[in-house]
Amino acid sequence: MKILVTVKRVPDPESNLKIDASGTGFATDNIKWVVNPFDEIAIEEALRIKEKNAGSEVVLVSIGPKTAQEQLRTGLAMGADRAILVVSDENLEPLAVARVVQKLAETEKPELILMGKQAVDYDNNCAGQMLAELLGWPQATYASAVEISGTNATVTREVDGGLEKLSFALPAVVTTDLRLNEPRYASLPGIMKARKKELKEIPVADVGVDVKPKARIVKLETPPKRAAGRKVGSVEELVKVLHDEAKVI
Repeated sequence: MKILVTVKRVPDPESNLKIDASGTGFATDNIKWVVNPFDEIAIEEALRIKEKNAGSEVVLVSIGPKTAQEQLRTGLAMGADRAILVVSDENLEPLAVARVVQKLAETEKPELILMGKQAVDYDNNCAGQMLAELLGWPQATYASAVEISGTNATVTREVDGGLEKLSFALPAVVTTDLRLNEPRYASLPGIMKARKKELKEIPVADVGVDVKPKARIVKLETPPKRAAGRKVGSVEELVKVLHDEAKVI
């Protein structure tokens, strides 16, 4: 089976991001870029499915600047077979991302599309759902387990009441949660092989979809600094402080 996996280039979550001079974006100088952690889990799951289903192919797809090649090479080093980079210097909105991946899916014709449930930079958590709607495919979000049996999939997802199992026919879109797996490290041979694997570049203008933004960021602000905490000597004092000062009880 063919599995398409989306890979987004995001700032390292450990980075100390700052608002840029325009006040509408982040300063990106001298920060480290990594594979979106949820997408890394999606890559790992695709590789595990491939290992259980001989003859399968894992194709990575990223939308971003040319430098996103680095994150795709990371996925190729983990074991993916080839990659497609849709080159765009703009950060596309979720609907535009869904439309671009829809076009690629119509060409590649995968049986399964795996996506991180959200990217850790903007946390929108909706591109996967939009993609499934555009394709008219079944979808399962927040997957904590994925089982493939022939032309069907069963996904376990965590919900407020416990665990929910969804079964549906392929092709389908599945978005991955943290508990799904532990991504593997790329081996040295894997890193060497990744240099020779196919990485195709497509200008976003050649995909043939409308990617113009529908929303505009007016201003970004850092949250106000929190006041320092203080220790109290007893439960009675705590209750008094919460009642008289914080006024929360």
